[in-house]
Amino acid sequence: MDILVVTGGIGSGKSEVCRILQALYGCGVYNADERVKRLYDVHPTLLSDIERLVEEPLRNEDGCFLPSRLSARIFSDRSLLKRVEELVFPALTDDFRTWADTYASDRFVVFESATILEKPQLKGFGDKVILVDSGIETRLERACLRDNATRESVYARMQNQKMMNSISEGKTEPEADAVIHNSGTLDDLKNNVMKVINELY
Repeated sequence: MDILVVTGGIGSGKSEVCRILQALYGCGVYNADERVKRLYDVHPTLLSDIERLVEEPLRNEDGCFLPSRLSARIFSDRSLLKRVEELVFPALTDDFRTWADTYASDRFVVFESATILEKPQLKGFGDKVILVDSGIETRLERACLRDNATRESVYARMQNQKMMNSISEGKTEPEADAVIHNSGTLDDLKNNVMKVINELY
């Protein structure tokens, strides 16, 4: 069974590609961004380990994780962010392996992640990588419409994905086995997905 990584910046359409893959090929899709949020609540030691690292509680009085409190700590401290990620990523990959075991007879499963190419700790993870991309302005408009958000707020989020922006601007060559340029219709995207899968498999 192959691990097929699907990545792309905000508004690129990577989640739509994952939905198409699931519909056409019946493959399992592991959304890394969503699973990380779940791990803070269900992993037996992850949140406690991070609290020890940052030296402050990250839960409310009911014991629920407060993501904003952690974000505030690591937003401008890249060294601390790296140390937090060194705790999070092993927990994430272990969770993925357990999840993927239920699809062991399939040709491939999908690991969806917006940031995997920007994380040295995950370099080499997966067997094949598909990058979904389109122009920055297109991505910006899509994300505003999808999230019902202002251009300013979406643009601020996009600035945290420097590599993806550089790829969209043609300044950086992506480390990917295939690139899907998502600038047309949904049917165009579906056809591009099928073409790429036929080439990869």
